[in-house]
Amino acid sequence: MAISTILKWISGGLEAFWGIPLIGGTIIFAYAWLPLVFMLVLHIITLIFSVKEQKKIHGSILGIITSSIGWIPIVGMIMHIITAVFLLVDAYNHSKKNTGYMQD
Repeated sequence: MAISTILKWISGGLEAFWGIPLIGGTIIFAYAWLPLVFMLVLHIITLIFSVKEQKKIHGSILGIITSSIGWIPIVGMIMHIITAVFLLVDAYNHSKKNTGYMQD
């Protein structure tokens, strides 16, 4: 499995967690928005590997935008959920191609 795919699974899962109403926002607020900085770095790393491996980059770019505006309460939650969907669907599709379940 490609490194970019693994990073998309990880970042997508974390984005889904941050998108949980009240829980994600409370934890982000409690840690003084440091999880958003961590996610920004993770999305940049994922973007670099995706470009290097010639994989889709839209989820990582959306993640960078989400990390930048994730501090806005309702908007952040919605953006985390949307970003999680993009990253997880992309990781799933790439994983399917590599296991032979999907025709090219």
